[in-house]
Amino acid sequence: MTGHVARAEVIVKAPRSAVWRALTDPEQVRSWMLGTTLTTDWQVGSPITWQGEMDGKPYEDKGEVLEVEEQSRLRVTHYSPLLGKEDRPENYHTVTWTLTPTRDGRTTVALEQDGNDSQEQADQFSQNWQQMLESLKQTAEA
Repeated sequence: MTGHVARAEVIVKAPRSAVWRALTDPEQVRSWMLGTTLTTDWQVGSPITWQGEMDGKPYEDKGEVLEVEEQSRLRVTHYSPLLGKEDRPENYHTVTWTLTPTRDGRTTVALEQDGNDSQEQADQFSQNWQQMLESLKQTAEA
């Protein structure tokens, strides 16, 4: 992990398999990630893109799949031109989702995003991710 790290976490009343589907199935991702179109084959080393519209402006974020541990851990790089930085490796974040089963059949979803320039930026991303994880929870529990 580099730079300041954003973190978010939620407990989902659903098994890991349902949470994994919500996290990796493009149709389900669209429902919790503000209408984003996710494109990837989930193979390590493959490209991943997120396309959509934010505040009326179209965007296309991109990255690479770094790690896929079925129903357990997902790690990707992420670059967004909306942040106003050049498309260079040092301007990519690494986003890691970790799914942990609880004893009562629920799933804890923890997210970390590194590469933030300041603690303030990390805090802002933490808030954004927390809102998205709450939406992910609703999707997985449905």
